[in-house]
Amino acid sequence: MILQLLVIVVGVALVLWGADRLTEGAAALARRMNVPEIVIGLTIVAAGTSAPELFVSLVSALKGTPDLAVGNVVGSNIFNSLVIVGCAAMVSPMTISRSTVSKDLPFTVGASVLLAVLVLDNVPSLSLRGSVLNRFDGLLLLAGFAAFMVYTFRVTMKNRTGQEQTEAASAVVSPWKSAFYVVLGLGCLVLGSNLFVDAASSVARTLQVSEGVIGLTIVAGGTSLPELATSVVAARKGQSAIAIGNVIGSNVFNILLILGTTAAICPMQINGITLVDLSTMLMSVLLVWGFSYTKLTVARWEGAVLTALFLLYMGWLLYNV
Repeated sequence: MILQLLVIVVGVALVLWGADRLTEGAAALARRMNVPEIVIGLTIVAAGTSAPELFVSLVSALKGTPDLAVGNVVGSNIFNSLVIVGCAAMVSPMTISRSTVSKDLPFTVGASVLLAVLVLDNVPSLSLRGSVLNRFDGLLLLAGFAAFMVYTFRVTMKNRTGQEQTEAASAVVSPWKSAFYVVLGLGCLVLGSNLFVDAASSVARTLQVSEGVIGLTIVAGGTSLPELATSVVAARKGQSAIAIGNVIGSNVFNILLILGTTAAICPMQINGITLVDLSTMLMSVLLVWGFSYTKLTVARWEGAVLTALFLLYMGWLLYNV
């Protein structure tokens, strides 16, 4: 057991370090091509912080543990909305732009609703046991992701300025070094994901805990660390837009790209994820949207409420193990 826990820690470390190298290398390549900083933030950085979830979920599904894959995404989105927004708001109240409240957050809610519909559309009751995310569902999620990317690029290109181009050009890194970081990051993500999934599955079997619960807790928390670090640091520096944008982008990436890609490659039967988990995911993003709508701010007390709700949810999961 101790050895498996150490392997989990090593796997998490490799995944997080690999995601950081991948993001750094990809962002440097984008700057060399004069891509605006705002586009880099909403796409490459968001993709980089979601890379751990992508690789862990894909490897989990391919290794025959779909509950770990789905639990990873559902748990990560709950963690993002309740813990990351909650902690960031407690560090510094988050000011939310009107366009984020009226356009970006509704897109995140829509992605969550779409996942719920796809999960529930082929089960005879409200129980999720036996539900399947098939290849058609995966392609539908990927179509939603394509729509999100088109929307993002249209909005960001309208805001493109010469100043951004100048800043981007001034941060050019050697293309060989950038490419090396991308390859090294991908290698660490693949290796770390394999170690993590194998060890987490072994621990679940030893403790007789479902892989779905492991995915909702240990795996989700571990793969969400990049988003937590990015958002809390951004909030501390007074960059609320980066903090909330990171959460929004990550949640959309997790559902539409990660589950879409995973289901398209390997259809997944869901057994360990419950209606409570799915409802908590949807409720969490609705709460963030509601808090943001009032005075266009997520206050410290609202951040505390979000964090407290996450602790209650964790308590419910542990109580029902």
